[in-house]
This record gives sequence, structure tokens and C-alpha cells, in this order.
Amino acid sequence: MYKLFVTDLCPCNRDENVRKLQGGFTFYMVSGVEMSPDHKLMAWAEDTTGNERFTLRVKDLATGKEVMEPIPGTDGDTVWAADNKTLFYTTKDEQERPYKVWRHILGTKEHTVVFEEKDDAFFVGIDKSRSEKLIFIGCGSAITSEFRFIHADQPMSEFAVVLPRVNDVQYDVCHRGAYLFLTMRDKERPNSEVLAVKLADLKGDSDSMPPVKVLLPHDPAIKLEGISVSKDFLVVFKRVEGLQRARVHVLPVDGSLPSSLASDGEEIMFEEPAYTLGPGRQGDFDSCVVRLSYASLATPSSVIDFDMSTGKRAVKKVQPVLGGFKKEDYVTERQWATSHDGTKVPISIVYKKDLVKLDGSDNMLLYGYGSYEICIDPWFSLERLSLLNRGVIFAIGHIRGGGEMGRLWYENGKYLHKKNTFLDFIACAEHLIQKKYTSPEHLAIEGRSAGGLLIGATINMRPELFKVAIAGVPFVDVLTTMQDESIPLTVIEWEEWGNPANQEYYHYMKSYSPVDNVVAGARYPNLLVIGGLHDPRVAYWEPAKFVAQLRHKAKTANLLVMKMEMGAGCVASKHECCVVRAPSNIWPCYLVHVIRAVVNVVRTWCIIYDLSRTSLPCPYITTHRTHFTPQAFFSNWQV
Repeated sequence: MYKLFVTDLCPCNRDENVRKLQGGFTFYMVSGVEMSPDHKLMAWAEDTTGNERFTLRVKDLATGKEVMEPIPGTDGDTVWAADNKTLFYTTKDEQERPYKVWRHILGTKEHTVVFEEKDDAFFVGIDKSRSEKLIFIGCGSAITSEFRFIHADQPMSEFAVVLPRVNDVQYDVCHRGAYLFLTMRDKERPNSEVLAVKLADLKGDSDSMPPVKVLLPHDPAIKLEGISVSKDFLVVFKRVEGLQRARVHVLPVDGSLPSSLASDGEEIMFEEPAYTLGPGRQGDFDSCVVRLSYASLATPSSVIDFDMSTGKRAVKKVQPVLGGFKKEDYVTERQWATSHDGTKVPISIVYKKDLVKLDGSDNMLLYGYGSYEICIDPWFSLERLSLLNRGVIFAIGHIRGGGEMGRLWYENGKYLHKKNTFLDFIACAEHLIQKKYTSPEHLAIEGRSAGGLLIGATINMRPELFKVAIAGVPFVDVLTTMQDESIPLTVIEWEEWGNPANQEYYHYMKSYSPVDNVVAGARYPNLLVIGGLHDPRVAYWEPAKFVAQLRHKAKTANLLVMKMEMGAGCVASKHECCVVRAPSNIWPCYLVHVIRAVVNVVRTWCIIYDLSRTSLPCPYITTHRTHFTPQAFFSNWQV
């Protein structure tokens, strides 16, 4: 029999919003909720400012009382040792870089540093293996990683190195029995391969390279995203032509290694032309079920359990959608645009049947990111339905700088190839216009953070190509930020953008940095720029400088609005509702709601649609009790 434990996520009631209200916080977020192995204690970390510095707390689930003095300034990561009393956690330096791992034994006042990363380019994190037998410290820069481990039942032991740190070599680690399974990438194998190493062969120092066995060799056409290892099975998650796939392999029952993973295995198949697939939160190590997370632009987020012993699958949960939603009413497509150098760029598209004409007159929102090898896979959005149900087409440009088409796809969109990212996005827009999905008078674009850089650079290069642009917490002052080592995260970002101390990188950054390339006299699209005062990644002055440059140099006939979230950071600013004011020489007032979806513009347009049928008094300006109609802004967005 299993004991049933019912607990609150927070020390007050069952809703972290209660904690926010009772504490009088303008922002509240929980991270790192971890139960002790005996399920009697709960550790969690809370951020009350949006700056992503968490206070670590522990409470007794039986009494509801906290049993440890709160530890401020942590990164939010927490791991329990097997003894139910030893905690490992991480803290940040002055540059917001997680760099120290600490050990604390409940009931004592001692906090011991067990590892410190002294290279400013590396972040530190902690985790426990799915087998719950090992505790890992992971160190990583943009292009290099290294792992250390101890046995979870030996919390006082010294962490031993798995593979020594080598520049531009990245690996990840899973544990099963006497072996560690590694997914490793280097210059010769950019799409990664799967290796195995015996725990007994690890010397524990940072210089010795243990013998390894290649289980799945590198394939230039297939990108290995990672593996999930359980007692009897290994699942490989990979990408083929940008689409995610999963393949199940049976492991030997005696705990030994398979001879190879290249020839056997069962593929888990899906039929939609574009979708998102990945590992969900996995269960017990002994389980024969792999949990998958699946969604598409027309399929709500779904949790699927695949029984690896029988091949059967069961949909355990589907994101509820109210209002009579039917996925069959929507069409998903995949197109390929040709970029400036002949590269084919995939585009994911969704629209509602019978509401679009596909003659160039349809409104479209094109989304992009294109940095850090992050894949923007086709995800489902409740808020987006409000657009689709009004005949708006939504598309994602899977541009270089992301990782959708493999490691080289990323490398050809960074450093001195960064302009490929922007030119790919322009190519996607031109392709969609050519194929009559939309036209420049009906095309809006959106991106956040590094995607905000994409938006800024793109509208500088082709301001006439778009009607509307949304830049959320945009990284638009690239050159200045990358030259200032006192700004948090600058040093580690050199491995993404380059170091402007090098003259070649300096001039290249200056040639695309949005703040430095606003075109004087150009007519820019209608623009909404959103920043966060406490943003540790993109400082608030970056969007502010960009808006100031636009107002100073560009033509002002179109709307230019900036909203600064005063109580939020990079993560939070996409969740807040806001009211913003248009420049008085354009309109007395303009209402914009930016809500939970990554696509912040969604409800803005829905509200515009509602307001466009009437003129309303503006309650936000006391000196101008006038009326306005938003038709003038979105004259071609009558949805």
C-alpha cells in the first residue's frame, strides 16, 4: 500500500496567489518544489520581486510549520540527499550568475560550499538522477558543459567529475545501474551521439578521460535532443527535418549495455504536419511507461502515456478548451521559404477553415525567436484562438539561430552569421506574402527577448514590410550591453554574440544592433514595446533607448507605444495585464492588454475588435475628455 500525502504548494492554503495577497507582493513565483525522500518535508523557493532571486524554505508537512530559517538569494534549485535531512542548493553572484553549490543539514546552522564555479562564463545547477541514486552538479556555458556527481546516500562525499571540461564540448547525463548514459556534442559531431561510461571507470578528477562506448553514432541529418533512461528502456528524442520524434529501445534485463541503438527500436508516430513533442515528467525509475507531452497549433496540450512493453498509448490529460472547440475546424500547414543564400526555412501555419480567403487579404501574425539554439515548436494557445476565430492566420518562422534543423542551424545564426536570423525572418514574411497568405498591409510580427532583437533588426531592415510589430523585453542595445562586463550575464553572452573587444565583432554587432540602426525618416510599422523594470536579462533601458531613438529619428505617423512593467522582470512581464497610453499628438488614449500568452498581442487585437464597433470615452486622461476610435490604427485589421 502507498501512503497518500496531501499538501499545499505554499505554506498558506493551496494557492500561491493567497501568499501574494497576504504578503502584499506585486509579484510572486514559486520554484524548486521538492519533497524529501520520505515525503515528510517539503522544500520550496519563492521570488517576490521578479528578479529571480529565490528565498529557500522548508516545512513539515504534518504540522505545516517551517523547520528551517529561510535562505535568501538562492537560484531556486534544491536537491535532497537520501538521508531526508541534507539539502543542496545554489546561490548567485553579483552578476546574477548561479555559481556556488551549498550543503545544509537541517537542525544545524552550518552552510558549507561544496562547489564554486570561478569561470564567469559558466552557470551552475544541481539535480538528482531519475534513479534517485546520484546527485549531479552541472556547469555550463553557451557552448561547453561539465558534470560532477556523488551518491545520494553519501552526502558528505566529494563530487567527482564525469568527463573533463573541454571547450565547445557539451554533454548531458542519465544513470542506470553501473553505467552513465551520455548525450554528447562536439565540433566533429554537431548533432550529438549517445555514449555510455562505467561508473567504476570514473577517476573523479578533471583531467582523466574514461573509456566510453558509442551506442548511437552521430548522424548529420538527425539531431539528438536527449534521452530518457529507465530500468528496462531507453527513449531517444530527436529531430528529423525540424520535427521531433521519439524512439524506444529495450535495454538488457541483466543491467548490461546494449550492443547498439542504431538498428533496433520502435518509433512513436504522430500524423500532423507540424507539432511539439517532448518528454513529460517521468514516473518511477522502474516504470515501463514513458510520459510524453504533445501539442500542435490545432491540438491542445496533451499528456500521453506510452507503454513501452506493449506499444499502447493512453491520453491521460488534454488541455480543456471551452466554447465548442473542435480541432477539425483548423488547418495546420508547413511551408518552406527560401532565404537570401538559398537556405530553405520551415514555417508552421495555422488558420480556421472557411474564415480565410488566401488571396493576400487575410490578417496574419508571424512569430519568431532565432537564438540560443532554442526551438520554437508549434504550440497550442488558448488566447490565439481568439485571433484564429476571427480569420487571422498565425505562423512561426523556424529561423536560423534556433535549433530546429540541427546544431549547424544554430551556429549559422550566431556570432558573425547573426544576420542570417533576420534575413530568414524577412524571407518567411516574403514567402507568406508571395503565397497569398497575407500582404504587408495585413502582416504583424512578434518576438520576445532575443526575439525582440529579431523584431528590432527586422523593422530596421524592412520597415515597409509590416503593418504592426510587437517587441517584448527586447534585447535591442546589443553593442552597449556586450561591452559592459558589469551588466549581469554579459560575459556568458559573449559565446552567443561575440566579444566586441574584438574589432571584427564590434563592427558586425554595430551593423545590426537595433538601437544603432534606426533609419532616419523611415515610416516604421505600428509598434508596441514592453519592458520589465526588474528584468535581470534585458535591462529596462534597452527598450527605452530604442523607443527614444525611434521617436527622435523615424516618422511618427504610426503609433509607437512603450509599456514598462514596474513590478516584474523578464519572465513576469509576459504575464501581467497593463494599460498603456499613446502619445498625445496621435490619440488621447489607447488601450492595450498584454496577458499570459507569449503572443502578447492576441487580446490586444481582440479588444481592438470589440472597441472598433463604437467610440468610447477615455477614462485615463483627465485633461482630454474626448472620444477615440481605434479604426485609424488598424485600418486593415477589421477582424
